[in-house]
Amino acid sequence: MIALLAGCSKGNQAPKGPPVPHVSVAQPLQRDVVDWDEYIGRFEAPQSVDLRARVTGVVTQILFRNGQDVKEGQPLFIIDPRPYRAALDQALAQVASAKATLINAKSVASRSTELVKVQAVSKEELENNEAAVRTAAANLQAAEANAYNARLNIGFTTVRAPVSGRVSDKRVSLGDQVINGQTLLTTVVSLDPIWFTFDGAESFYLKYLREAQKGQRDSSRSKANPVDIQLSDETGYNWHGRMQFVDNALDPQTGTIRAHAVVANPNHFLTPGMFGRARLLGSGTYKALLVPDEAITADQARKLVFVMGRDGTAVQREVETGPEVEGLRAIRSGIAPTDLVLLDGIAQLAPGAKVDAKKTVIKPRAPDTGPQMPTVTTPQPSFATPSAG
Repeated sequence: MIALLAGCSKGNQAPKGPPVPHVSVAQPLQRDVVDWDEYIGRFEAPQSVDLRARVTGVVTQILFRNGQDVKEGQPLFIIDPRPYRAALDQALAQVASAKATLINAKSVASRSTELVKVQAVSKEELENNEAAVRTAAANLQAAEANAYNARLNIGFTTVRAPVSGRVSDKRVSLGDQVINGQTLLTTVVSLDPIWFTFDGAESFYLKYLREAQKGQRDSSRSKANPVDIQLSDETGYNWHGRMQFVDNALDPQTGTIRAHAVVANPNHFLTPGMFGRARLLGSGTYKALLVPDEAITADQARKLVFVMGRDGTAVQREVETGPEVEGLRAIRSGIAPTDLVLLDGIAQLAPGAKVDAKKTVIKPRAPDTGPQMPTVTTPQPSFATPSAG
């Protein structure tokens, strides 16, 4: 009888539900941040000069080492100057002859002017003498022009670096005959400063135009917005420059617009053609809420987080995520600064489920971790940092 009662008693007990999960919750961090847009590009020399002979002659000296740094005006080649010195001497002699002829013509014209007063010479002769003065003056000008040209040619026999930078290898050898305007001697590129050149997507360009109209971000056409650059073997952004140029039209084939930033390069470490990844100031300052990436789940194209409801249940919110800031993920919309975000134990959590919450604090994980190296060449806006202001 006792056993029967005991059995009935057990049968009347209600079955226990699943255990209430233990979770950590915290309010999102608040930060004033600015976005940085990523671009892939290469360094380019602001000036790249094909150095060609400006006189015809024989190369008699080569005064540089292949690939060395050079200063503007530094001699690089000597082309045999002797024929041009002879041409200059001949031109100077013609100048002297023309000066003498002019002096004589002026003297004759001056005498004729006096003699015509006493009718010792005719007016026709005076006019001829005055014409001779004008002809002699013109001949002197022509002779002086020839002498000037001869001096230029003497100067061109010493081929100098047109800009400071780095010279390529020599394209001619000692004894080679070079031809004016045709023979390529070498090339010289400028290195300091250097350009970082990249193409921006039309979507970025439109975004910048809209932000400029709203006064949120100045256009790079009118303001030298900052650019940070990372080389292929670097983990940080160690090179810093300023926007200098945005092209006047988009390429209809690619839907991109060309631009470049100018970067100081005093040690000539950066070399034209070198690859880099840049981040350009992409927005004005805005307020963002930051949560860890593991607090965010995905449902197809939607991004979701759980927050604590007033009744102690997990409430699901759809959010718009932003870039990474201080090792955390920026949330542009969907939650409020006062919401308690569930940080863990959310993998198997269902909306409306009861949770046992323990309050904690979200801490920054890094001052500025930066984006991961993109796997495609089309730039994507994916980075932000706290605003310095």
